[in-house]
Amino acid sequence: MLKDYRPEKPEDKAALSEEIDGLRSTLTGLQQTIRDKGIPILVLIEGWSAAGKGSLIKELISEIDPRFYKVFSAPLTPERDMRYPFLYPYATAIPENGQILFMDSGWMEDAVRKSLRRDISGSEYKRRVRQVNEFERQLRDGGYVILKLFLHIDRDEQFRRIMELRSNPDTEWRVTEDDLWQHRDYKRFREAYDDFMEATSSILPWHLLDGSRRKVAVRDALKLLVDLTKRALDNGRYCGEPFDENFPLLKMPLLRDVDLSPTIEDEDYKKKLRKLQNRLDELHNVIYRRKIPVILCYEGWDAAGKGGNIRRVAYPLDPRGFDVIPISAPEKHELHRHFLWRFWTRLPRSGHICIFDRTWYGRVMVERLEGFCSEKDWKRAYNEINEFERLLTDWGAVVLKFWIHIDKETQLARFTDRQNTPEKAWKITDEDWRNREKWDLYEEAVDEMLQKTSTENAPWIIIESNDKKYARIRTLEIIIQALEKAIEERGARDLL
Repeated sequence: MLKDYRPEKPEDKAALSEEIDGLRSTLTGLQQTIRDKGIPILVLIEGWSAAGKGSLIKELISEIDPRFYKVFSAPLTPERDMRYPFLYPYATAIPENGQILFMDSGWMEDAVRKSLRRDISGSEYKRRVRQVNEFERQLRDGGYVILKLFLHIDRDEQFRRIMELRSNPDTEWRVTEDDLWQHRDYKRFREAYDDFMEATSSILPWHLLDGSRRKVAVRDALKLLVDLTKRALDNGRYCGEPFDENFPLLKMPLLRDVDLSPTIEDEDYKKKLRKLQNRLDELHNVIYRRKIPVILCYEGWDAAGKGGNIRRVAYPLDPRGFDVIPISAPEKHELHRHFLWRFWTRLPRSGHICIFDRTWYGRVMVERLEGFCSEKDWKRAYNEINEFERLLTDWGAVVLKFWIHIDKETQLARFTDRQNTPEKAWKITDEDWRNREKWDLYEEAVDEMLQKTSTENAPWIIIESNDKKYARIRTLEIIIQALEKAIEERGARDLL
């Protein structure tokens, strides 16, 4: 792409300015329609150092109402200081419906620089390319309009601009050591950019802009943005088709076949609980030092005992190193973004534990059954969730997913007890009773969820919870076993 790029002949300046004015006017006229139809737009601007990315963004936003757009520039955090997954800064920045986000460099520059600096291995670089393709496809299938631009200048032009910046005391600071490194290794960067663009063009294409002619670049960028926006407004919000990827899935039993008879004696429960909590306390210190992130996901029937189970897991943990995230119905600003966004924003830093009380699986349960999303949306979500969880485990996270399981009779007994006990009455709502009436529909949805999303890297574990105390002990044992395995795999056995 870059190696073979040849700029077109110069154009008439007056005609160019007139065309730019017309495109700006058109974009300004479209902004309210973009808002009304709830079309989210992301414009990713990558390119060479000193190519003029900031100036291009300034020209693109010059006539847009500031209430309709944001500009985002993520710092290139050194790999050793990364506390979140590679895509975290970009996934958490995606715009709301009806908004435009202009991104000044992003996942391309991040991946390429770290690869050339050898901060990441070749296999890790390939994983990140795959993650980028999955991320872009998820956004596109969720109705996002994405424009990817690369601002290109040749090596001589880059040198001239760098020297110009360095000659002025007020702009000298803008030239970094990384910029000089890129200029020295121009050919190697060019090959790396070409490789990245070729590997990430199958979902959404890259568009090259001639950065040596600023007005031409502005005109071409505006034209691409206007054409893409008009097409999205004419065709309506895009909704991707469901598809299956061959994830290695674990065979899961149907809920009706699970034996719910296991119990534990009170005396054994107390002894085991104390011992397991002490062990979890020890392991928490180790995972903090080793910067191993842990994500515990709780789903289950109403009144199955999720809250009590979570309390026994959280009790021995250092409160500075974990969070419990209760997930309820999404708020308005959350509904206006991709459904995974509100979980991206709640991920733990490396070395911390995050306990989700309800999760992203609401997409294929309550949102599916209550009609809060389309059939295409929830059917597509199985694959999107598997990709999301694979990204988390590729990052190094321990991901455990618990389905806290009881039978219908036990639920009724617990509902009745809550309703008749004043200090527990707040736990039971009309919605709980309504959901109970849909038990069979929910069971069918949960069975499908377990079959399609229990992967080797992020397995589902069904916790028998007719006896709550047994369920707590079993959950703690599974968590401890998983943490010990993760620590061993990272060569941390000497710290135990």
